[in-house]
Amino acid sequence: MRSATAPRPRNARLGRGWYLAAVLSAVLALGMCLLGWRQADQADRIGADPVRVQGTITQLPAGSATYSSISYRADGRPLTATDLWLPEYAKAGDPICLEYAAADPGAVRVCGNRYPQPAGVGLARTSVPIALVLFALCAARIWRHHRARTPVTRARTTVAFATEAFGNDMPALTHGKRSRRRKPGRRRALR
Repeated sequence: MRSATAPRPRNARLGRGWYLAAVLSAVLALGMCLLGWRQADQADRIGADPVRVQGTITQLPAGSATYSSISYRADGRPLTATDLWLPEYAKAGDPICLEYAAADPGAVRVCGNRYPQPAGVGLARTSVPIALVLFALCAARIWRHHRARTPVTRARTTVAFATEAFGNDMPALTHGKRSRRRKPGRRRALR
């Protein structure tokens, strides 16, 4: 029969899910911040010295796996911009007004828009605060768990496991065999 020991607390060990959620939310917040920063940086570069050009819509988005594609010429070179905002009535082959930065022809947006990809900025504006709140909740839960596990709690847990091992009046470490420990200072009798 086992001896009665104190029940182990339900939250004695914090699951790995809290740590994983904290890391993933931090990565999501950082990634979305970088996406928003890149869009704002391109918008500032285009706004500093814009060059207008006519582009041609070569591909429309079809489903979640494809993006729109617009071809245009900048400094005599043919370039392609993908995933730009397009009006609802746009069709493949239609001309469209574009603005690109004179210093960087790869930074391009549709005329009249502030950002090259307004959906990316909108996504960053909504997902960064959500990811930061999720990270704060996970970090608070992890911090609370570590603070609740004081050294006294750890010692009690160790004692509870040690007393459980001796529950059947047999030491678990010797597998039922009695220990032959000698007391210090005594010698064995010679036979």
